Amino acid sequence: MGLYKFLTFSLLTILIISCNGANSSTKKNFSLEISNNKKDFKPGETVQINLKNENNIQIDRIEYELEGKKTEVLNNTLSLANVNLGKQELTATVYYGDKSEKITKNITILSNTAPVIYTYKIINEYPHDINSFTQGLEFHNDTLYESTGRNGHSYIRKTDYKTGKVLKQTDLDKAYFGEGITIINNKVYQLTWRKMTGFVYDLNSFEQLETFKYGNSKEGWGLTNDGKKIFKSDGTEKIWFLNPDTLTEEGYIQTVTNTSVFNKANELEYVDGKIYANVWQKDSAMIIDANTGAIIGVIDFRGLKDKVTKHEKLDVLNGIAYNSSSKTFFITGKNWDKLFEVEIMKK
Repeated sequence: MGLYKFLTFSLLTILIISCNGANSSTKKNFSLEISNNKKDFKPGETVQINLKNENNIQIDRIEYELEGKKTEVLNNTLSLANVNLGKQELTATVYYGDKSEKITKNITILSNTAPVIYTYKIINEYPHDINSFTQGLEFHNDTLYESTGRNGHSYIRKTDYKTGKVLKQTDLDKAYFGEGITIINNKVYQLTWRKMTGFVYDLNSFEQLETFKYGNSKEGWGLTNDGKKIFKSDGTEKIWFLNPDTLTEEGYIQTVTNTSVFNKANELEYVDGKIYANVWQKDSAMIIDANTGAIIGVIDFRGLKDKVTKHEKLDVLNGIAYNSSSKTFFITGKNWDKLFEVEIMKK
């Protein structure tokens, strides 16, 4: 039996080595070199591309793609004049004889300008339910709508923000961890965290009208809208565009600064072409260009948490809403007993 095991093991070893050897012999004929191995670029820059042809194969043609779209490379130069910000994949497909070979290279397009730093001034303080684990916050017709998280404690509600009085509330099944909300076309849209499921409610009755599944986004974090499309954060650098009618993901932007790609956008609020996003686990918010994803500003909200009642369930700042009537922002946090009306200004 010992000899049998030894021979079997030896045979398997030979087979594994043979298979690995076969795989390792599958070597690409071509490779891409980019601008001295540079990886980060700015809009308007050019990328120098060198296609290495190790075996001097006669090439018929090369087709390039960036962001999955055909792009021109002239004299080994690629222009980044009209390229989206963020992590992008450059692909070269080399055609030779009756064969073709595809090579990819990753590059990152960063913003041209650094974010402006902002601070705040408190205008008013209002009561907020200390048991609300705030995930989404939004005004509609001077009424505050809120969604909360934690399994068994998730709901959507609308309140009189000046008194904290609850006007209507619908609880989620304990299987769901509630996340962001937004209101458009007389409907309330709500995300859940990791169940890849969202809910749609009638704005007035809170009757659940339908559910929807996520597409390629990772999780459910924050929601907002510009009146035409819904923006959705998912815990990555991407903010997705959702069609309000079909709730399908129709594209995305990536949040970037002039130095890096950033992936912590949480609760969202859209105002005049900009997305204001709480930074997950931080006392700050980003101001994001809703068209490009460039982070054009950062709001320092430090000090607000110091003004709420301390208790064992007190958690991070989360919840940003804009009241178009007063033209001011409202900020709160998870299990905070205060809602702050603030003015945002350059630091």
